[in-house]
Amino acid sequence: QVQLVESGGGLVQPGGSLRLSCAVSGATLDNLSIGWFRQAPGKERVGISCISNNAGSTGMADPVKGRFSVSRDNAKNILSLQMNNLKIEDMAVYYCADLGGPLGMAQGAQVTVSS
Repeated sequence: QVQLVESGGGLVQPGGSLRLSCAVSGATLDNLSIGWFRQAPGKERVGISCISNNAGSTGMADPVKGRFSVSRDNAKNILSLQMNNLKIEDMAVYYCADLGGPLGMAQGAQVTVSS
């Protein structure tokens, strides 16, 4: 089955770290451009990161720049979003998505930042 399966997320205190994984099934990660999005309660879904295919470039939105990073493990077909120094305003449901379309968007992972 061709799909993206997301894992990770959870509850963390402000200043803490979490790692989200986006596993590619039925396709080759290196051939895909993947975006990370998040949707906070009562707000629209927004893009926060993207990584282009074939070991291309990455981009991070200003609110997460310097705190979040993306990386590929092509051998495992997994893309990761490392989130450090998390803030209350980072609390949201996070999604990875195939920017080229065919694999769609993963099911989402809840990230809760609370003391």
